Amino acid sequence: MTLSQELLAGSRLALARVITQIENGTEAGRIALDELFPYTGRAHLIGVTGAPGTGKSSLVNQLAIAFRQSEDGEAGRVGIVAVDPSSPFSGGAILGDRVRMRDLAGDSGVFIRSMASRGSVGGLAVATSGVVQALDAAGFEIILIETVGAGQAEVDIARLAHTTLVVEAPGLGDDIQALKAGILEIADILVINKADRPGVESTERALLSMLQLAYPAKQILRDHSSKPGHRWIEAESPPSNPANSSEAELWVTPVVKTIAVEGQGVSELRSTIELHRRFLAMTGEREQRERRRLHAEVDLLLRDTLLKRWMAGISDGQYEQILDLLVRRELSPWRAVQLLIEN
Repeated sequence: MTLSQELLAGSRLALARVITQIENGTEAGRIALDELFPYTGRAHLIGVTGAPGTGKSSLVNQLAIAFRQSEDGEAGRVGIVAVDPSSPFSGGAILGDRVRMRDLAGDSGVFIRSMASRGSVGGLAVATSGVVQALDAAGFEIILIETVGAGQAEVDIARLAHTTLVVEAPGLGDDIQALKAGILEIADILVINKADRPGVESTERALLSMLQLAYPAKQILRDHSSKPGHRWIEAESPPSNPANSSEAELWVTPVVKTIAVEGQGVSELRSTIELHRRFLAMTGEREQRERRRLHAEVDLLLRDTLLKRWMAGISDGQYEQILDLLVRRELSPWRAVQLLIEN
């Protein structure tokens, strides 16, 4: 049996080995991804991002426990991908996120994989998408993806996840952050963690004020669930294209308060995630997001492949010669690129 076949048969060891091959960018890893891709697309991907110190790892730990506890007795399998920053000097990474996930140790229904960003910006590693695909093919229904936690530029997770959680915490300058474009705009659900800290009310007010600017006053707010605060918007006027249901309904980003270390608010957060999952299915948004995700992934792979192919076809002498001209300011970077491509 190949590694891919062993993975599909339920081998955790094969899954770990395939992920290692994917991370290292080997030919075996690419072959495995080709073989596993037809078995993907079933898992719900949940991204967890936010600034350092907001308690993302503790929240992921509690969410995994919550998803493992099912009311009907059939708990779903949970995969966790935790991305840690790599050192710009040594290239190493601590991979310490799993330290806060000790409660999950020994649970055969949970698979945790820590990985280094390896210099990639945007909060994820280059291989994160491939690792997620391997977990998806292995039958994990829920996959939690925790980003590096570097700040406002971490928006790559929105291209990968179906549901994106942006975690905030009181006392991190939220009155200012809430007014900035970027990371807060990618949130499907805003989470105020460490809600037992002073200043949680002002943090919530700032986030709600930002959200009020996002939705036109013309639209009617309607409750589509039994719990208040869990809702999406239905437009007052009919959509111009009835086949495009996203014109008729919009998701209203809710704000959920949690105290992850004590497990408070996690059940409500899980319910909100489930509601967003139903919204994506009912409106067809899930398929649209999946198409955008695959589009972005193909673009990234195409750029990487073309660059490697081009680098293999040019001599070091040519490249160094162009660099010398750049250093002497005899050539602009744009003209340098033109010359390198023409040659």
